[in-house]
Amino acid sequence: MTSRSRDFESRASTNSAIPARACCGPEIITENRNGSNRQGTWVCRYNTWMKVQDFDFALPHDLIAQFPAGERCGSRMLHLEGSSGVLRDALFNDFPRYLRAGDIVVLNDTAVIKARLHGVKDSGGRVEVMVERIIGSHSVLALVRASHSPKPGSRLFLEEAIEASVVAREGNFHTLHFDHSDSAMELLERHGNLPLPPYISRSATEMDESRYQTTYAREPGAVAAPTAGLHFDGSMLARLQGMGVTIAFVTLHVGLGTFQPVRVENLADHKMHKERFHVPEETVESIQRATAAGGRVLAVGTTSLRALEAAAAGAGGRDGGLKAGYGDTDIFITPGYRLRIVQRLLTNFHLPRSTLLMLVSAFGGLENIRRAYRHAINERYRFFSYGDAMLIERQP
Repeated sequence: MTSRSRDFESRASTNSAIPARACCGPEIITENRNGSNRQGTWVCRYNTWMKVQDFDFALPHDLIAQFPAGERCGSRMLHLEGSSGVLRDALFNDFPRYLRAGDIVVLNDTAVIKARLHGVKDSGGRVEVMVERIIGSHSVLALVRASHSPKPGSRLFLEEAIEASVVAREGNFHTLHFDHSDSAMELLERHGNLPLPPYISRSATEMDESRYQTTYAREPGAVAAPTAGLHFDGSMLARLQGMGVTIAFVTLHVGLGTFQPVRVENLADHKMHKERFHVPEETVESIQRATAAGGRVLAVGTTSLRALEAAAAGAGGRDGGLKAGYGDTDIFITPGYRLRIVQRLLTNFHLPRSTLLMLVSAFGGLENIRRAYRHAINERYRFFSYGDAMLIERQP
């Protein structure tokens, strides 16, 4: 949080409407995997010019929101016009003013599961388990924190209620089998703990049980909330529908990788974590109808945008094309990436050096986002999961 980047940290005089410098993205270069000009498999190399330091900034610790706003719609909202770079301070309650009849708002309906478990190993050492995803009726993929990593064949005793066998380890994750008649989902719901993000320096409370979950969550499977959606209550959704805005849903189960910093210098060397997603046929049809009639697609959260872009990639990369269905995506969106579906993005303010900050920089323009974050810090916007919102119009 205290590392420095000259571009993100430099402080400028700001007001409620600030013109930006133009920022031109890199040309997209393609080459085959061995670098030659022979016919073969071609890959996009749009992120080779970027380094992780380009996305670093210093954030005062007291701007990291530890609690949500008093009401879901009570946050502030910073509006960025991608084409002009103009910034405007607003309130989230003003959100409907930025929409018109015929637009479509896409929400991620994933639900956060109680993914954190505490216990001991059969050797007696303490252990903390963070479930990444449920992979079978009684099996999970999990990050296991302990003084010595448990070996396959060993056993864990969790929350004084669950016995788990360590089946295998791959990379940083362990496969665990819950030795119980109840399913893994049932056991987590009964005995697990809500996995608040690591930058919230307190234990989860009963308040978090509702506030760290969107009002429209219906598909359990995430270990972190799609936080842009936390701003919406039922009244806001009704206001949007009442003015002729279509509400549609996708599902992307947010994984632990959302909190992981990029640990390589060159972005081309970074490997994204995979996340499970579903884009329903009804959502594809709603987007097609809206865009055909001149409506704009607004994704609520980077997760909704990732799901839609992954579905577009599954459609063969055709402009405006979407393919309904289920899949796993490790799509890595950085400046230079050619976005296909979404024109507007509602998101929160993101961690330094994170893939989410890289995504919004690709969407709104790197220089625009740098200026917006300087402005947000100067104006003391609240950052991260329980923080304020940012509405970004895509840079052409």
